[in-house]
Amino acid sequence: MGKKIFFVFAFLWSLSSMAQEVQVNAYFMQDSAKLGERVGYVLKAQYPQEKQLIFPDSTFDFTPFELLEKKSFTSYTRDGVTEDSVIYFISNFELDPSSYLTLPVYELSRYDSITYFPLEAELKLKLELDSIPEQPIFQENNVYQSIEKKWNWILVGGIAVVILLILGAFYWMFADQIKKIFTEQGIKRRWGRFQKRWAQATAELEKENSMEAADELLGLWKGYIESITNLPVKEWTSSEIGEKLGDMKIFSSLRAIEMIIYAGKKSEIKEATDYLLQVAKEKYFKKLSKNKNARATV
Repeated sequence: MGKKIFFVFAFLWSLSSMAQEVQVNAYFMQDSAKLGERVGYVLKAQYPQEKQLIFPDSTFDFTPFELLEKKSFTSYTRDGVTEDSVIYFISNFELDPSSYLTLPVYELSRYDSITYFPLEAELKLKLELDSIPEQPIFQENNVYQSIEKKWNWILVGGIAVVILLILGAFYWMFADQIKKIFTEQGIKRRWGRFQKRWAQATAELEKENSMEAADELLGLWKGYIESITNLPVKEWTSSEIGEKLGDMKIFSSLRAIEMIIYAGKKSEIKEATDYLLQVAKEKYFKKLSKNKNARATV
């Protein structure tokens, strides 16, 4: 009798443990779609009430899809279990027969976060062609039609060959210079876009001082630093970023913003955001100078 009671208790305990786990699932609201058609992607999470989960925002890379809109719903809690759901409205412009998507859900803890991925959801491409009439219908026309003179294709071909040779010689002589000019313009455009988005994100954070605004600001800064340095900054912790970049003040600045996310601490973060912007600006000028020096040596 004692053994039976023990096994029943163990079974109930295992069920209770399973109920405390985070469960994430996702699916498309339709199994196929045309090119560019608006499709809903549903992301759901079920987790213990005491945990804190965050869904991806507009800064996440939705490749091969384009994000159109994000629609969130109010959390529902019952018997200590919370359910959250978000619908991402996206569109697809790829010609692959099937495209797949899986979005992560982040569980925030005191010093780090845990990422949960649902199974990949499949969206098939729907191609539609206009119907072809069974018998062609010709329009009657007995009006005289003048015949255009033929082109002198030999002359046109010769001119085209000469133009291609000139362009090829020009490219061969100045290819490196042209590439570096385009690279420099790309660096400047990326910096301009970052400055604009950074100003908006910092204003939003100073206004709301919310967890979502802080998370978006950190994601924006890490994404830019990663693009300008070609280092896996997004994969590093704040302390690793400070060590790898040789500036522990970066760590303290990141930490000040992370305290809003992980601890819900409302604090003055202007000094931290100003320093992070200064670091990004230094990386930008360093990248720009390196590219200019490379052009000068060509």
